[in-house]
Parts: sequence; structure tokens; C-alpha cells
Amino acid sequence: MRAPILALIGLLCLGSARAADDPLAAAAPSKDPTQVRAGTYVLDPDHGKVTWSVSHLGYSTYYGQFAGLTGTLELDPKAPEKSRLAVSVALNGVVTGSARLNEHLATPDFFDTAKFPTATFTATAVEATSPTTARITGDLNLRGISRPLAIDATFNQAGIHPVDQRYTVGFDGLAVLKRSDYGVNAFLPALGDEVSLRIEGEFKAAQEPTSTR
Repeated sequence: MRAPILALIGLLCLGSARAADDPLAAAAPSKDPTQVRAGTYVLDPDHGKVTWSVSHLGYSTYYGQFAGLTGTLELDPKAPEKSRLAVSVALNGVVTGSARLNEHLATPDFFDTAKFPTATFTATAVEATSPTTARITGDLNLRGISRPLAIDATFNQAGIHPVDQRYTVGFDGLAVLKRSDYGVNAFLPALGDEVSLRIEGEFKAAQEPTSTR
């Protein structure tokens, strides 16, 4: 019995050594932000979304979503304050479940997408608030108006994504804004002014390390 046991131990040790030498094998998902690779990341448009909610005449909370976001992240886990983030949102990509409302939101009453097809957010400061959370302060430009916006971000995990095998970093975020600050004044005050944002972002490493195999 000793020989098979020793052989198994040897195989386990060999596998561990290979994992240590191979950056891809060592990239199993981790919730430890200190293990995240520094570098440039690109937002996955299939998993970059902003879900918004607003009081609908006091009767309900209405939800909609922007999908297909694009953006870049310069990430430095050892010095989060040096990280940089820039995101663009195509306003004509709003989804509400109502084709008529989607069309109305594109008019000058709301987003006026003929003049302002995109909104942008550019981070100006990143402050760690815990080992896995940070407050990202930046400028949101909507309808040609730029105002400060703070996002409370939570790090989820990082590692090789099981679907596309690319190194991925995932975050969620929360923010609140007043639409009147951006000239979106239609139906105030009956239709809520305060808009809550729930943000999802999966960022792919712009360059993958070369395997040593």
C-alpha cells in the first residue's frame, strides 16, 4: 500500500509545482483583492449593465436598464488610489419592457439621444473603504452636463473565467443621482427626481500572460 500512496503524494506535489510556475493554472477565482493582477482591463459589454430605478408617481418603483456598456479599467490592487476607470453608456440602448416608453426616453423630455447619444463616467479618485470595497468618485456627463458622482463599489472575485478562459475581475456598484441635475426635468415632481443605480461590471484583462507549458 505504501507505494501507491507515495506515488499519489508525488503526483500532488508535481501538480502544485506546475501550478506555481504556470500563471494560468494559478489564476483560480479568488475573493482576495490583493491577489488580483495589476494591469489594463476592458469592460465586457455582455456583462456591463446599469439598472436604474425611480419612483413612478408614488405608486410604484419603476426599473429600467442600460446594457452594452464599454469602458477601460487601469487597476493597481496594491495602490487602489492609482486605479483609473472610464465608462461609456449608449443611451439609446435603454430597456424598460415597454417599446413606447423606450421611444419616449429617447426624446428631449428625457435623454434626447439625437443630440446626446452617450453618457460617460470618468473616475477622478478611488478610495478604499474596506479590503473589498471602495468609493469611486468621478464625473458623470449626461445630456452635455457634467456633475460629480460617487459609486460605492464592491469587489466580487477575480480569476480565469470558466466560459471564455480569460482573466476576469468582477465588481458591483451602487450610486444615486438627481436627474434634474442633468436637465432631465420632465414630469417633476410627480415622477421621482432621485434615481438609484445598480451597476454590474466584468472586466477582461487586455493582455493575457503566456503559459509556460
